[in-house]
Amino acid sequence: MAFPARLEQFRAIDSTQRVVREWLEAGEPEVCVAVADHQSAGRGRLGREWMAAPGSALLLSAGFRPNGLLPRHGWRLAAIVALAMRDAAEEVAGLADGTIWLKWPNDLVALVEHRGVVKVAGVLGESVSSPRWVQSAVIGIGVNGNWKSADFPWLLASAMTSLRQLSGNRPIDHAALLDAFLARLEPRYEALSAGIFDAAGWSVTQITTGRQVVVDLAGESLLGTGAGVDPETGALLLDVAGGGRRVIDSGEVTRCRVS
Repeated sequence: MAFPARLEQFRAIDSTQRVVREWLEAGEPEVCVAVADHQSAGRGRLGREWMAAPGSALLLSAGFRPNGLLPRHGWRLAAIVALAMRDAAEEVAGLADGTIWLKWPNDLVALVEHRGVVKVAGVLGESVSSPRWVQSAVIGIGVNGNWKSADFPWLLASAMTSLRQLSGNRPIDHAALLDAFLARLEPRYEALSAGIFDAAGWSVTQITTGRQVVVDLAGESLLGTGAGVDPETGALLLDVAGGGRRVIDSGEVTRCRVS
């Protein structure tokens, strides 16, 4: 079977998430992928707007119909998308292995001198599940590929970067990045479908491990040291100062100290 089963590219669209979700609802087989040069209604985690100038980012959503994936493991679909894109981005941008990290729960980031942890890409997942299985899922990812630093939105400029900036202002071929991503996603998804998840690869790339972080929860902020991630539940493990270890299923790392 071809991988992906369906791939469509759009110059401009409201949301690749909407398109792929509607494909799945209409019975489209997996894996189906929609790619856009520009989104007018793109969104990120917690309903935030995803802004990217036309042609500056690789924007895509992938639709899955996993076989036998437990609802408690549904987060692993977003994890394999993030890992596949991390590897593809480092190769296409000519970056050293380990330049790009994962920041729990859903960001790809880099460490930039004098700036600290800055965002390169974001992942957004949504799924439909029965009590027993994940029936379908749409995982979206937006990668700051060719975005020039002079064009970064001023409110976000201090917290973001792009593959172009990380590679010394070398232009990034988004078509090559897409091909490299799909080539890495296919074996990861085949493995996941067989019940195999690269827990070690996912854990070792987490930038929060061993670092002091601030995690925002609903109505609460926690300061502690990242103690890894739970490969079974996807939770962040946090050693809170004077409070023992917390297992955090939902929240957002808002600060990560690197020195």
